Parts: sequence; structure tokens; C-alpha cells
Amino acid sequence: LEISNLSEKDILVLRLDLTDRSSHEAATNNVLKHFGKIDVLVNNGGRSQRSLFVDTNLDVYSAIMELNYLGTISLTKHVLNHMIQRKKGKIVTVSSVMGIMGAPLASGYCASKHALQGFFNSLRTELTDYPEISIINICPGPVQSKIIQNVFTENLAKSIENSGDQSHKMPTDRCVRLTLVSTANDLKEAWISDHPYLAVCYLWQYAPTWAWWLMNRMGKRRIQNFKSGV
Repeated sequence: LEISNLSEKDILVLRLDLTDRSSHEAATNNVLKHFGKIDVLVNNGGRSQRSLFVDTNLDVYSAIMELNYLGTISLTKHVLNHMIQRKKGKIVTVSSVMGIMGAPLASGYCASKHALQGFFNSLRTELTDYPEISIINICPGPVQSKIIQNVFTENLAKSIENSGDQSHKMPTDRCVRLTLVSTANDLKEAWISDHPYLAVCYLWQYAPTWAWWLMNRMGKRRIQNFKSGV
């Protein structure tokens, strides 16, 4: 409000729990009641993971999928019904470069992002009769945020002790700007990352054998650092 021409009626903030799927229809209706329409849905809720599969309880994987995947498609379903009636809208989903590759210590997180990629790529093919409804997948690499402080660990009750240095990651405002550019231009998929992470994405896409070799080497070091508390 201080830096724009918006007034209070142009802003509505609603508390939302992605895991409470029974509340998503009412939340959608509250937005429609206030604004009359929904032009863009940005699916940006989720938690990451930092734990080895052999040490991780299965209920952690269930919680990851419930939040990152099922919660996202639940909210999408209610908003999409409105967009289909209007025959217009954009659904932007913040996936991850982990949605197109695999990495150690994040098997559940990678699985949830792969699930989102598969779901929204499939959904796009179901909407060919609605050319003005865009399905946009955003795949960021490491970005400065609180995602590390809030990661899942080997059990639901445990939080991470050391989040490490975040300064090498992409600044949040740059990631947001590139996401907005991608949305404005209706890109089906955008990889938003600095090198060397972006280069690994291209390897994974076009030279997977080399990518597996490289990831095995990088992964071994990452696991050693993790076990050492780094």
C-alpha cells in the first residue's frame, strides 16, 4: 500500500493450510466473493527435506506428499473450475530443479516435485479446449529463503540443527522477477537458477549418463558433509 496505487480493497489475505483440503473450496469462494474473479493462481507452498532414506520414517514421506503434492492439486482443482467457466487464467506452480533430477538427502522432496511436474504437464494436455488457460511450471534452483530452516528430517518431530550458509544462493527478488517474466510470457516451464546448478539441469535433460556420474560424485560429498554436520 505504501509503494503502489493499490487500496485496501485490492488486497485480501487469507490464512490457508494446504493440508486441510476440506477448507480449499471455501477459501476459493472467499476470494471470488471479494474480487469477483481469479486471474492467476501461484502454487508456492511446500517444504523440503534433508535426510537419508534409510534413516527416514515413512510418515515423513506421507507428510511431504500431502503438503507438496496433494495440497497443491486440491487448491488447483477449485480454482481451475472457476477458470474453466471464464475460459481464462494462469496456474503457476513453483516446482524445483529437483522436479527434473534426483539428489541425495531429498528423495521425498524430489518425489513430490516429480509428481507436480507429471501432474501439471498432464493437466495441460487436458485443457487444449481452453487455450487462454496457461499451465506454467517454475523450477528454481537454490534460492535464499527459509525453506532450509523448515525442512523435513528423518522424523516429523525433529527440526534441522544447522541450516548452513545461504549467501551463495540466488537472491529471492531475482527469482521472483524471473518467475513473473515467465508468467507474463506464458512459458510452459522455466528453469531459474545460477550455474553450476543450471548446467546440471541441462546435463540431466540431454546427457543423463554424464549427469548420473556427476551427481554420484557430488552426492557422495554432500552426504559426507551432512553426516559431519556441515
